[in-house]
Amino acid sequence: MTVMEQRGAYRPTPPPAWKPRTDPAPLLPDTEPYRVLGTDAAAQADPELLRRLYAQLVRGRRYNVQATALTKQGRLAVYPSSTGQEACEVAAALALQERDWLFPSYRDTLAVVARGVDPVEALTLLRGDWHTGYDPYEHRVAPLSTPLATQLPHAVGLAHAARLKGDDVVALAMVGDGGTSEGDFHEALNFAAVWQAPVVFLVQNNGFAISVPLAKQTAAPSLAHKAVGYGMPGRLVDGNDAAAVHEVLTDAVRRAREGGGPTLVEAVTYRIEAHTNADDATRYRGDAEVETWREHDPIQLLERELTARGLLDEDTKQSARDAAETMAADLRARMNQDAVLDPMDLFAHVYAEPTPQLREQQALLRAELEAEHADREGTHR
Repeated sequence: MTVMEQRGAYRPTPPPAWKPRTDPAPLLPDTEPYRVLGTDAAAQADPELLRRLYAQLVRGRRYNVQATALTKQGRLAVYPSSTGQEACEVAAALALQERDWLFPSYRDTLAVVARGVDPVEALTLLRGDWHTGYDPYEHRVAPLSTPLATQLPHAVGLAHAARLKGDDVVALAMVGDGGTSEGDFHEALNFAAVWQAPVVFLVQNNGFAISVPLAKQTAAPSLAHKAVGYGMPGRLVDGNDAAAVHEVLTDAVRRAREGGGPTLVEAVTYRIEAHTNADDATRYRGDAEVETWREHDPIQLLERELTARGLLDEDTKQSARDAAETMAADLRARMNQDAVLDPMDLFAHVYAEPTPQLREQQALLRAELEAEHADREGTHR
């Protein structure tokens, strides 16, 4: 007993009863991924939406095949295929309103195209011509992000700023399971929840961060469970079920727009192709695993549902394939044309107002190019 306690001057009191700031139960994801196709919920799905999703999935698969072929022909430096993940890509684009913003990762070229960006412009970064080939403000699509998860804080910042300005805008940010191991992921979720920013995080859990399986990245029950720690709801959905992904994302976008704050959605899917054309996936996974996931193909799942409900016939399927082939032929023809590049463009988009050092470098390069041109002209005379 201390001296103060002996004198009666100190009376220890118990701390106030601790209570959680919010009830965590409503934030917890389901124990199983949410599904629509092949369940009773499918009967409630809009037939026109299902047909639209189907056409976009067929187009998206053909886009992936054609882009992969372009890498083998040397027309693309690299291509991270989203084959097998088309349901996530298409649903993400279709869940947004025109005024909303999409923040893609490097694997999300298909979502960018489904959002309305020209297929060639969506590949400009992967061709090595520009950092981005499209106007982000025109399409409300941020540049493809090659560094993992760095687009997530940007999405939060844009969404928060839009709310402060009174703009009715939602940001949807896409990231892979590997990106959830980055600090940017955690910082983005924390800021989004504290600010109640109108942003939706879509994690495409395709099983691997290049060659690292999910089990070596996290011990969490699911990636959707990570949402609870930041005070936002987590949703778990079958990422190959296009109708389910669209429903979950649409609900999350609506909730964000109405002031309900952010949502973390984990879509369980699979990367059928290698990480990129430079990756040998056979070194870290077996063919049997890949084939198992091929049986859960997003196109086949939706095709079976549409056929069973009498919403898809051979003419409709052929029409979707023909439209996809037309897109692929145009993409192939335009990508086979050499890009016209101007070295002076190096300085075009560095600063709004060029610095003295930049102007000096620009003048040096211009002088070198003019001298080279003069030498060629002299040689030809």
